[in-house]
Amino acid sequence: MFSFFRKKTPSPPPPADPAPTAVAAAPAPAANETPATRQGWLDRLKAGLRKTGSGIATVFTGTQIDEALYEELEAALLMADTGVKATTHLLDDLRRRVKESKATEPAAVKGLLADAIADLLQPLQKPLVIGEHRPTVIMVAGVNGAGKTTSIGKLTRHLADEGASVLLAAADTFRAAAREQLAVWADRNTVEIVTQQGGDPAAVSFDAVTAGKARGRDVVLVDTAGRLPTQLHLMEELRKIKRVVQKADLTAPHEVLLVIDGNTGQNALNQVKAFDDALQLTGLIVTKLDGTAKGGVLCAIAREKPVPVYFIGVGEKLEDLETFDAREFAQALLA
Repeated sequence: MFSFFRKKTPSPPPPADPAPTAVAAAPAPAANETPATRQGWLDRLKAGLRKTGSGIATVFTGTQIDEALYEELEAALLMADTGVKATTHLLDDLRRRVKESKATEPAAVKGLLADAIADLLQPLQKPLVIGEHRPTVIMVAGVNGAGKTTSIGKLTRHLADEGASVLLAAADTFRAAAREQLAVWADRNTVEIVTQQGGDPAAVSFDAVTAGKARGRDVVLVDTAGRLPTQLHLMEELRKIKRVVQKADLTAPHEVLLVIDGNTGQNALNQVKAFDDALQLTGLIVTKLDGTAKGGVLCAIAREKPVPVYFIGVGEKLEDLETFDAREFAQALLA
């Protein structure tokens, strides 16, 4: 659900420049979103998080709130790749909430845990804003297999559906068929794509940003090559792309997003740390949460490297990529 708005900016004569377009968080649904649409997403989110949440929820099937329950919960959170720091934080917070509320039923404690998780994840909830710059240049990175190019295609579709003009940059020139995959998404979404056979990724990015400015596009999405953060020469290539993009537009890139695969658990946290060190990330897209029991990694990210999570994915379909809402996630996790 995407909410786009226009903000007037002072400028003579009276007609104002296009205003920022916000991809809003869940509490502010898009104008064209129906309650049925939102409920459909929540149902898919609950189903998608079932593998992660089932181990945690079963802790609360007993009848007593005792030390054994907290020990079982600690094990379940660690198994969900919540990480030691976030697990310790959640258990301490939960004990405090139980004491203050005088909760006596496991079901009530489960509700308090949902509140604790929602509060921990709240700093990750932030809307992606489009329109403060024209074009808004979004650089997207990620390791091979994380779903980077597919996520770019889905994001392009959402933006195009809401009236934003998008230009794609096929700067993933290392992976076989990467250009072709992005070209398919460009064709599906009826948007333009800048590409070069065997071209230099930085040069492709420069050409795309220059073209986006000349053609008055709202967004330029730069698909960079997938790589492991341990491949230092390839990480340097990412830094080069960022430097060259800045030559085309001194204010760009305006967003640097990392796509991470929820299946990788703590490795995803390590990727966030490494890519943030290299590129100064502004946001994350977390994919494939429907196929993993390690979705607790979002708690680890919130505790150790709180980079905003703009979108989460729980399937292959277009509608399976949505904006991240901390409370929805926590409640779906323990549903």
